[in-house]
Amino acid sequence: MRIRHLPGATAAAGDYFGARRRGLVLLGLLLLPFGHADPYAFDGTISRDVLEHYLSRSITMEGLFNGRGDLQDNLRLLQHTGAKFVGRSLCLWGGEADLRRNLARAKEQVPQALAADPELVLQACVFEIVTKQVEQVPVPDWAFVAFGRPVEQRNFRYADMIYPEGQRRNWGPNASVPDVSRPETQLWFYFLAASYLDLGFEAIHFGQVELMGRNDPHLDNWSRVLTLVRAHAAQRARRHLVLCDGHVPSGGLLRDGRLLLDFHSFPLRLKETPDHPQEAVLQVGFSDGIYGRSKGGLTASGWTCEHLPYLVELDNWGVSRQPGQPGAGGIWVWGYDEITWFAHQSKAYRARWLRYAWDWVRQTDPNGHLEMPGSRTLRSPLDHQRWYYANNPSTAVPDGLGDEEAIRAIWASDTPKP
Repeated sequence: MRIRHLPGATAAAGDYFGARRRGLVLLGLLLLPFGHADPYAFDGTISRDVLEHYLSRSITMEGLFNGRGDLQDNLRLLQHTGAKFVGRSLCLWGGEADLRRNLARAKEQVPQALAADPELVLQACVFEIVTKQVEQVPVPDWAFVAFGRPVEQRNFRYADMIYPEGQRRNWGPNASVPDVSRPETQLWFYFLAASYLDLGFEAIHFGQVELMGRNDPHLDNWSRVLTLVRAHAAQRARRHLVLCDGHVPSGGLLRDGRLLLDFHSFPLRLKETPDHPQEAVLQVGFSDGIYGRSKGGLTASGWTCEHLPYLVELDNWGVSRQPGQPGAGGIWVWGYDEITWFAHQSKAYRARWLRYAWDWVRQTDPNGHLEMPGSRTLRSPLDHQRWYYANNPSTAVPDGLGDEEAIRAIWASDTPKP
């Protein structure tokens, strides 16, 4: 069965979202004080103020729409905390053979989230991995057409996406980092992003963009992909805009004075405190932290900045050979990745640490925003924990760690920029 656009279904969804949006905007205008704009309103372009309102209420909900956790309790958490930007909510790492099933589930579930709060920005992911399973996915006609290429009846080709011998980085058997300079990779990235936009997602996290761009020194290929994705969003996204970001160790993708991404993102980069077991702090200049280094320029929405706003998150990448112990080196935090370290702390410490990190980021670099942890994969072989949930523990989420109250309290006491 070939994957294709469903114009009727998309148009119906657009009519629903459009009518609902128009009604909400009208209601908001009636309720807002004279001269005050809706802090979450955008269409076609987004101002820096509105973007930062979203980033200041961002939370990672990895796998929200691909079967992680209880959907209804997760939606309750989003409303209870006041979240507006939902990071990694469709987060597929490889496993392309299940792509169509995951897209079908998201098609059913995304409208539930947007019915609960139409202002939500939901983020999907295009990651720095491709596997042999991609050869089970048909290339839709519209993807060829977008690139001005002849339409073919075929599936995607794994061998045509990966780096050549000598440059290759493998994730394991039959899995590798895709090379954005290759036309087949561009076709794949566009197909994924366009498919997500058609389902109601309005943000795409493109993962480690620099890792995939080693053969793209002038950013011509990333520019082409993102331009096509933005063109698709302008026609089919529910607010005619897509917010693109990626992990940028160099500080961002800047081409001829133009920023290719709408905001930047990066791990928090935590520093162990050997004199205080299991504790960690933030420090400018530690490792490759992004603080003070986010590049500026002209954005896709038409405004300029000295430093593009960015998110920092409790990232996941695995576990060292000495989990729970100090001195593993590199970017390990007491032998763990960031989110696994965080999950191992006491509830009281986690609450204090989130407040500390929130305040530290804002005071250190006003362009930065802490993305709260809501749902994230763990790697903890000592106690076999596999997932972090901020939800209050309940029959729906028995493994919830109860951090949603700390998140709610921080946001409730915060006054976003006017």
